[in-house]
Amino acid sequence: MLLIHDEIGQVLKRWVTERGVAPGASAYVARFDGVAWRSAEGVAGLHSGPGSSEVTPQTIYDLASLTKPVVASTVARLVRARRLGWDSPLGALLPEAAGSASEAVPLRLFAAHRAGLLAHVRLRDTGVAPEGWLALCADARRPECQTALPDEGFEPLYSDLGYILMGALLERLGGAPLDRLVQLEVAHPHALELDSARGWAQRLGQVGFLANVAPTEVLSERGGLLWGVVHDDNAWDSRGTGLAGHAGLFGTAAAVGGFARAMLDALAGRSEDWLTAQQAGLLVAPRPGGSLRTGFDGKAAQGSSAGPRFGARAFGHLGFTGTSVWCDPEASVVVVLLTNRVHPSRDNIRIRDVRPDVHGDLFGLAAGL
Repeated sequence: MLLIHDEIGQVLKRWVTERGVAPGASAYVARFDGVAWRSAEGVAGLHSGPGSSEVTPQTIYDLASLTKPVVASTVARLVRARRLGWDSPLGALLPEAAGSASEAVPLRLFAAHRAGLLAHVRLRDTGVAPEGWLALCADARRPECQTALPDEGFEPLYSDLGYILMGALLERLGGAPLDRLVQLEVAHPHALELDSARGWAQRLGQVGFLANVAPTEVLSERGGLLWGVVHDDNAWDSRGTGLAGHAGLFGTAAAVGGFARAMLDALAGRSEDWLTAQQAGLLVAPRPGGSLRTGFDGKAAQGSSAGPRFGARAFGHLGFTGTSVWCDPEASVVVVLLTNRVHPSRDNIRIRDVRPDVHGDLFGLAAGL
């Protein structure tokens, strides 16, 4: 009889490593049985190519956009503490936004990708000096979004720019680097090993961090192999080894799973000292026009990467580097999949085809815990 971690490992081997989706993978599954959480984790493959270290449950991955729901939760905590409000206009919180197209846009619309911003701007290519990047982001309104701001915002379009702005305003408001604020408001309350590259190097030493972190892409313009540094160009150019609002967190599958469990606990009223059910509910409540919520994504009616096993109320997020987390509040199930599918190149997009199957198989294992 196979042990649960072996079964998880077999799922990862079948769908990820054997199909060339990524050199390695780590997964975490959990279910709340009405009394306590039951969880398990499993791994497959290598950090990178032949001769590299094997993936273990302690392997740290670049979480990419899984950073966004953690940052949104940090905002929710500061709203809870009455240090800002979801309806606070950006210009009142961030001086660089004064006079921009986004000056009067409330924070909740940036968090829900409904502020009318462009999907992406590669800041280093704009010709604007770094000190002008925040103003550029705040003014990057899409051509079709030049009209008066609707109360529920413009048509949703996933955009890093709003989270870049939110990360900057959190630092101004909190008087500390964003990675420190995330530690105080999210990681420490739940003993989660989530941190920036800088934070991990301080915890483990640079040698220890490199021994445990999976590398990402090989990019000549950034000196070759990206190893122990954030993959996202805008995060690297603006924050270096620190944390940006849209990317820059690194962590293990269990740490991401712990965050997902904290969200389900809060929604169920089991974590009111962190977020009440109402406060957490604002982060995952459906919004008009699409599946994007406030920091999270919902399960689309057709073609969701969550796969068919997750219910209609499921919420989660994907990361460009090959990461994902999905939560089902009705089944009380959490599934986390971490890979470095961008190694050695982002051109490998096989993960798009296998995500629903991996998530489905992992859901089945979680449901059996």
